[in-house]
Amino acid sequence: MSLVIDRRRMLLGSAAALSAASLAGVSRAIAQETRLRLMWWGSAPRADRTFAVSELFMAANESVVIDGETVGWDDYWPRLATQVAGRNAPDVIQMDYRYIFEYARRGSLAPLDEFLDGTLDLSGFDQATIDGGSVDGSLYGVSLGANSAAMMVNAAVFEELGIPLPDNSLTLARLKEIGDEITANSGRQGFYGIADGSGGEPFLENFLRQKGKALYTADGELAFDVDDIHEWFELWAEMRASGACVPPDVQALDQRQIETGMVSLRRAAISYAHSNQLVGYQAINEEPIVMRAYPRIADGVGGGHYRKPSMFFSVSAQSEQKEAAAAFISFFVNDQEAAAILDVERGVPESAAVRDFLAPQLNEAGRAGVEYIGQLGDLAGPLPPPPPLGAGEIDRTLVRVSEEVAFDQHSPRAGAEAFVAEAQSILERA
Repeated sequence: MSLVIDRRRMLLGSAAALSAASLAGVSRAIAQETRLRLMWWGSAPRADRTFAVSELFMAANESVVIDGETVGWDDYWPRLATQVAGRNAPDVIQMDYRYIFEYARRGSLAPLDEFLDGTLDLSGFDQATIDGGSVDGSLYGVSLGANSAAMMVNAAVFEELGIPLPDNSLTLARLKEIGDEITANSGRQGFYGIADGSGGEPFLENFLRQKGKALYTADGELAFDVDDIHEWFELWAEMRASGACVPPDVQALDQRQIETGMVSLRRAAISYAHSNQLVGYQAINEEPIVMRAYPRIADGVGGGHYRKPSMFFSVSAQSEQKEAAAAFISFFVNDQEAAAILDVERGVPESAAVRDFLAPQLNEAGRAGVEYIGQLGDLAGPLPPPPPLGAGEIDRTLVRVSEEVAFDQHSPRAGAEAFVAEAQSILERA
């Protein structure tokens, strides 16, 4: 999905004004006739919410026009890289933990520390959250919410077949059994138990962390080896062979956005996502969707999950409106009317005041997103080291090589060797 909309075509034509006090504070920070470009990835419901908050901000700041642009995850990063290289980057950039260190260290993002004295209010954020958006001692990203990796589960399928919904004791072996049972008995045309997770970096990372490893070391080196990836690819080869997961031609339809997930396409009962995406999944699925943790590699083993910034807003180093961009970000993460629109679709708000305001208003999906992170227990471990330069390219390489293995272009062993060799080469170039 690609969509560009300016102020005259915003989804909401009017919005309530801010209080006089907050209006004065924002207006002083912004020059006359300011135009901001904002770009993010996400689903159609996220677009609706983001455009609505942009309209709310513009209603309070008549001199500001916000041009919004949204695309899917896979298209987002090539487009952003092209715009940065062409010196046409958006002023406000939605940024991922996987990429923020790369973009900051290449000088593509503006440090935001100078705005913390007033324009950018992070007083409701805890220090660990602020540190999560900092690179080499400077703030480059403001977290828009907290989340963790999660499975999206079509509860109706489990109810139809009399299969108990998974809980935190779920293991990989049991996940395969569930997949086999659903594929064999659902009665739905072209329907399988689970999506193929072999190309999903969060799922792979969860698997590695439970083995006492990680994606990357603190020094930016690979923290896994060929044997680890061989085991991973072999696991999914067995899932495909038994029919527990979708075949590769079906999995290839998933463009790593909510609308194309296997659950949303009604091709599987389980997809893999992040906890903040439950709101979006439920919004476009008629059947009830519930959220469950990723499986343990064996009984009693945990630590694969962690609480992470779902995404950040950053400001382009090329922007000529950095202070106005910082004011918009501050509004986005602090304003109560904005919070009511955004809900927890981008994750659990980082501001304590916003969380307190929002809690009584959350619907069932919103409450589930908040509760999920607090109920991970021993499945959760510490935040991993920041990903190094090149991590985004390695993520895309995993998708490609896993597809090649799924289509029998590589054996699991050869695919593992190819992936590790390419990943090492990427880090060396970076």
